[in-house]
Amino acid sequence: MNNVISYLESSANAFPEKAAYVDEEESVTFAALRARAMALASRILEVTLGEINVPVVVLLKKSVKCVTAFMGISYSGGFYTPLDVTSPQARLAKIIETLRPRLIVTTSEFSALAQSLGFSEEQIVLIEDTVNHSIAKTQIDAALSKKIDTDPLYILFTSGSTGIPKGVTICHRSVIDYIEWVCRTFQFDEKVRFGNQAPFYFDNSILDIYCTLKTGATMYIVPEKLFIFPIKLIEYLNENRINTIFWVPSALIYVANSKVLAKLLPEYITKILFCGEVMPNKQLNIWRKAIPNALYANLYGPTEITDVCTFFIVDRDMADDEPLPIGCPCGNTDILVLNEKNRLVKDDEIGELCVRGTSLSLGYYNNPEKTKEAFVQNPLNEHYPELIYRTGDLVKYNDRHELIYLCRRDFQIKHMGHRIEIGEIETAVLSLPNIENGCIVYDDQHNKIVLFYQSGCADDAAILIALRNMLPKYMLPNKLIQLEAMPVNGNGKIDRVKLKASIQ
Repeated sequence: MNNVISYLESSANAFPEKAAYVDEEESVTFAALRARAMALASRILEVTLGEINVPVVVLLKKSVKCVTAFMGISYSGGFYTPLDVTSPQARLAKIIETLRPRLIVTTSEFSALAQSLGFSEEQIVLIEDTVNHSIAKTQIDAALSKKIDTDPLYILFTSGSTGIPKGVTICHRSVIDYIEWVCRTFQFDEKVRFGNQAPFYFDNSILDIYCTLKTGATMYIVPEKLFIFPIKLIEYLNENRINTIFWVPSALIYVANSKVLAKLLPEYITKILFCGEVMPNKQLNIWRKAIPNALYANLYGPTEITDVCTFFIVDRDMADDEPLPIGCPCGNTDILVLNEKNRLVKDDEIGELCVRGTSLSLGYYNNPEKTKEAFVQNPLNEHYPELIYRTGDLVKYNDRHELIYLCRRDFQIKHMGHRIEIGEIETAVLSLPNIENGCIVYDDQHNKIVLFYQSGCADDAAILIALRNMLPKYMLPNKLIQLEAMPVNGNGKIDRVKLKASIQ
């Protein structure tokens, strides 16, 4: 198997009339998805003339049409990049400049935006116009026959420190390896009904989309607006009998803090997975108390290693102030925790989490300098070329030899002569009974530890008194700022950049 299209072919043959993907406006069966994707591929091939590995961007709202576009581009032998339709045009232009795509797949709603980004009329493919396009099966088969498993499948753009987005290039082999592992580990099959939360330009969506393709499951695209109305969100999960979710912790935290689980339960949920940021045990324990028989799993990994490289199935009681492990490596993945001397850490020594294996990205598209900084020769192997990815995340092992995430390497601060991981402060804050959410930001200009927090009844003095019993004096916040709600970025994570900007 060298192409994810094999998943769609298999499920379309096994479950032709079963709903594959469902959004607010439409539902598509596996057979219909295959037909629509092949029609789109035929239109694309009229432009590319069978050339493979052609970059194509997708400018569509998160929808069934979006998944159709991904599959159509894959059938054509190309690779796709989803664009966020709500992003500033300047950012989209930077992505286009880096990617230099041949085509854009969009709808008439965004055709003017596509033109303003520099696409000619011949380069704009309106997906609604391709539904009845004749299928050029011979040309599709010819294009796919040239493909190998290390060819790119997609490129997702993450933020770059220089202001230029970085295009993380992921190949078919990496996605296949990941999906085979995750379906095997969590026993996903055709009975799964995924409730998708992650935007399609965020790598968490890869699990939902491709596990659905592989197993013949059904994926429901949960309307974004429901995540601010917890009751309606739970009602939606129940109406659609959703039994599996893979959400960012912020979404789970919001539901837990809303106290909706004391009034209404997701009746069909059996698996709750999360990834993308730290999940506080306090809010996780609210979920575990409400739905005690569900499987809970903490997944960890950056975009550069195909979504996930470690996992922890929550198998024991965890105290509210205890950090949740990120666990152990996923299958066919190796984790190296390296100290500042590029040696493996010992005992509870802190080090940088580095990854080797099939999951590694091919690098940053059209950015060899940044690629060389992050993807480096394994310092433990002097015998042949072997790349590892340096995540920039600081971790350590607990006494069970489970990995504990501490913070980003650039979140480790030097304050009052002490080296501090801000994650330790956040874990303490989030364990306090009246704290709904919290985030630590370091004010470099004034050398202050700043705590932003949400609370219905706590005050600054009470928080500091409680933290004095949990943290040394030098780790206590110097400034506390209460917010009605934490700002979140497009992926649903706390927007630390915005918080830091607000104190300067």
